[in-house]
Amino acid sequence: MGEKQNQFININLHTRNLDRYSMRISIFKALNEVLPLFEEELLDVGCGIMPYRNYILAHSKVKKYVGIDLANALNYDSELKPDITWDGKNLPLDDDIFDSAMATEVLEHCPDPESVLKEIYRVLKPGGLLFFTVPFLWNLHDVPNDEYRYTPFSLDRHIQNSGFNSIEIFAMGGWHASLAQMLGLWVRRSPISSRKRKILSKLALPVINFLLQKDINPGKNFKEGQMITGLYGWAKK
Repeated sequence: MGEKQNQFININLHTRNLDRYSMRISIFKALNEVLPLFEEELLDVGCGIMPYRNYILAHSKVKKYVGIDLANALNYDSELKPDITWDGKNLPLDDDIFDSAMATEVLEHCPDPESVLKEIYRVLKPGGLLFFTVPFLWNLHDVPNDEYRYTPFSLDRHIQNSGFNSIEIFAMGGWHASLAQMLGLWVRRSPISSRKRKILSKLALPVINFLLQKDINPGKNFKEGQMITGLYGWAKK
């Protein structure tokens, strides 16, 4: 496994990843929850550097993993390319061919999320599973292709409108994790000098670690005044 991919699997908190740590561990934990539900052929939509590919193949029933992404989504090098490229609208794939699909941190970049979800629905076999994650508390990124921040209610509606059923949506973190994530983003990404960033990162590390350990995740209990860092879940065709 390459160094970049390894940072998504073997995740240790340090001063250089205070902005990404909470999000990365949340996605990896969510992935491990859904792994027993994955079947033989899996499509990774918006696969990026495919950081979970080897892990999924080693820890699930998946035998064939196909990554698809926009041709210009990343500056892929000669050793790292998606298996298939697409235009972000129409998957160049036949109907009913995949047992499972995943879209991690992708739907927030889709101008018309239901059209993408309907395409995923189309290529899944009957009974096929879609695993998804989206951020809620995150800075603008991939500008200007940063479209949405979803509440659990809007996300559920888009997925239902696309034909899926048996939808399960969970929070990635609660109030403490939200503060930890914002503190990490501020320390690592706000416009401050490198000297201040180095000092503040050292000071923030134990605070972020403490907050994450004290976090109470609301799970599916979405209510008035609740704070979340992101969402994950799955749905079936």
